[in-house]
Amino acid sequence: MAQDKARGRLLLSHPSVPVMLCAVALGIGILIASGATWQWGFVLLGIGVQMLNEYSLHRYVFHLRPPRRQWAFDLLYQAHYGHHDFPTHPKLFFAPVWVVLPMLGVNLALVYGVLSILVPAQALVLTAAIVLVGGVSTFLGYEWFHMTAHLTLPKTRVEAHVTRLHNQHHFRDFSKWFHVSPGGEVIDRAMGTAIDRDALRQQQRVEFIRTLGLRPDDSRLVAARERFAERYDLSAEDRSRAAKA
Repeated sequence: MAQDKARGRLLLSHPSVPVMLCAVALGIGILIASGATWQWGFVLLGIGVQMLNEYSLHRYVFHLRPPRRQWAFDLLYQAHYGHHDFPTHPKLFFAPVWVVLPMLGVNLALVYGVLSILVPAQALVLTAAIVLVGGVSTFLGYEWFHMTAHLTLPKTRVEAHVTRLHNQHHFRDFSKWFHVSPGGEVIDRAMGTAIDRDALRQQQRVEFIRTLGLRPDDSRLVAARERFAERYDLSAEDRSRAAKA
């Protein structure tokens, strides 16, 4: 119980999480006010869409080839590279607020825009079900399971399963297992980014695994570590060790 409370405090310490909890509450309020029970079924659609978003953002955006320009590299470092560089640093566990909130806005605009054409009378309520309740709740679940995967503590069977697969992404092959949310491995298998058990026995650890293929002393990495050391509590010892990994 104490560990769950500590995880809850850590989760709530990230600025985007309280905002996203409010978004879920708003969505639930809109659905309750509508008075129709069938609209709740669209929450399931939102769950599926968000799991696809999770996979796509992680694979195609967060794992972009490292930019040559330092300012672009710094953005990617904050978004994801830094988390691979320092996978046990809590301040790097979560998606940055400047990624989360614009993505929420884009999802709301896209879904509402399509539904306004197809079913204008139901556009607001169905958008609330798909994006605010289904999608945002799934995102919050992702943040919980991802945080838990990087903490050393007793875990439920589902949390242990997520941790086992996610560790393969971090410490065996960063081009595999892009999902985190439970059940998301279906997408990895469909997209060819899973590691099956037989392959896992033969799979060698990817070179420079923690720096996504870059040499640990790459000048862009060194500059980013120095720039964000205070923000992410990266000590001089942490930075020195990372450059020699």
